[in-house]
Amino acid sequence: MKAVVDRIENQIAVVLIGEEEIKVDIPLVLLPEGTRESSHLNISFELDEAGEASKRERIAAMLERLSQKKKQ
Repeated sequence: MKAVVDRIENQIAVVLIGEEEIKVDIPLVLLPEGTRESSHLNISFELDEAGEASKRERIAAMLERLSQKKKQ
């Protein structure tokens, strides 16, 4: 996905994403070093299925411990 930095205000980059130019404010610290106004960016997202499964397991374990405490 393509994006362009429209402007930078107070260390926040106003980024226009895609053909629709969807506006998103992103802290400048999260963008590549050297990003400036009019910089073009490539953006990609991917699902982290392993991370999601791990988090679900941790939550289930916490809920189980809580339910055990209530039974005591």
